[in-house]
Amino acid sequence: MDDQHPASAATENSEPAREERLTLWQLVASTVAAAFGVQSSRNRQRDFQAGKPMHFIVAGIVFTVLFVVGMILLVRLVLSTAA
Repeated sequence: MDDQHPASAATENSEPAREERLTLWQLVASTVAAAFGVQSSRNRQRDFQAGKPMHFIVAGIVFTVLFVVGMILLVRLVLSTAA
């Protein structure tokens, strides 16, 4: 009995598209690439299809905070060794 109901076949075909999600590494790499403006077209399309906006918003805020804190620490380190 290889007969499948057309509705179940359509559901089976559409599920992999919904199940596809970005890994943590892909999210981090996309966030960093977007921050520096070097995101590839293929990865950008993947992000829009598989990513969730809230994940990118949170990743962007975390990246920005880490970047600012890193710059503050770097400046303090340079100024303390220059004295």
